[in-house]
Amino acid sequence: MVQAYILIQTEVGKSSAVAELIGSFDGVIQAQDVTGPYDVIVRAEATTMDDLGRMVVAKVQQVEGITRTLTCPVVHL
Repeated sequence: MVQAYILIQTEVGKSSAVAELIGSFDGVIQAQDVTGPYDVIVRAEATTMDDLGRMVVAKVQQVEGITRTLTCPVVHL
């Protein structure tokens, strides 16, 4: 299982709606509104890195109101 944090910037006033919608996606463990340079932080998991990438590109980045994402895979050193 691969896990990642997805940092999301949204249009002004859209963070709550974005977090709520993304929180309902399969593979999303948690989605929360935050303050700072990013508006929403998502913790997600998938079977493979390719599956994770497909989820980010095909689902997360298609949500209206998102302006930028940054995916940070979790590593176990």
